[in-house]
Amino acid sequence: MSGSTAPLEERPLRIGTRGSPLALAQVHLVSGALAAAHPAAPPADIVPIVTTGDRITDRPLADIGGKGLFAKEIEAALLAGAIDCAVHSAKDLETVLPDGLVIAAVLPREDPRDALICPASRTMEGIPRGARLGTASVRRKSLVRALRPDLQIAPIRGNIGTRLDKVANGEFDATLLAMAGLIRAGCAGDAAPLAVDDFLPSAGQGIVAVQCRAGDAAVLDHVAPIDHAETMAALRAERAVLAVLDGSCRTPIAAHAEIRDGRITVRGLVADPGGAGIWRHGERGPAGDPAALGQAVGQALRAAAPPAVLAA
Repeated sequence: MSGSTAPLEERPLRIGTRGSPLALAQVHLVSGALAAAHPAAPPADIVPIVTTGDRITDRPLADIGGKGLFAKEIEAALLAGAIDCAVHSAKDLETVLPDGLVIAAVLPREDPRDALICPASRTMEGIPRGARLGTASVRRKSLVRALRPDLQIAPIRGNIGTRLDKVANGEFDATLLAMAGLIRAGCAGDAAPLAVDDFLPSAGQGIVAVQCRAGDAAVLDHVAPIDHAETMAALRAERAVLAVLDGSCRTPIAAHAEIRDGRITVRGLVADPGGAGIWRHGERGPAGDPAALGQAVGQALRAAAPPAVLAA
């Protein structure tokens, strides 16, 4: 399907997104920022798209192809011209984007931390021994195993509301969710954020990304004013860590970047899925070339971690 050729000043910008409550909350943040940047433009047209990750909820993502399954149908619609741009949680994007697509803008980062949801405790240490913790994330599973090997870890899927309900009704004693998603969904009241040092986040966690066709100058110009430069620099650093490591969807990998006073700190980790070890590395340097610093962190981790871990 091809898109309209009318200029954006005369027609709505078509924004593709998943249809989950969190995804819709995020796309409304983007459309609101665009409306503020272009007050004379027509309101954006939000186009919900069902992805493979939304349709298959009874298996861990690693078993069906990885987190990119939340993006591929949306990216296909973008490449086909059915939508003008797409809004994603940055952590759901594959390390290598499809040819012809770019991350054109990001909103200011929300809280990047993981959060514990557990009626019995607000700390990992306080969770009762042998409790049942639900997570489908290979990264979170490995970090939990390192901190609390006594816990029973079982897969949990579904949107934020579904996972919270499963803890509330006793199906699980605890779960872990992204603090940013809980905040945007208005569900952060009972969440206990975990220190980044203990639970290094996924690359891109807390970042809303706007994806566009690389050659669509009109749309790229339209979304450029809402780009938050500091968040974009952090995302470039974190994705550079991933690009060097090139792990499979079953490899627990984390990366997080922070910019302060013109300098960027990039931290990353690789974990053995079976709990045999965690390898960490961090670098700090000028914020002018975040990708180079991310690459340095990735290279150090690649040298430290056993090859079999990255090929898991």
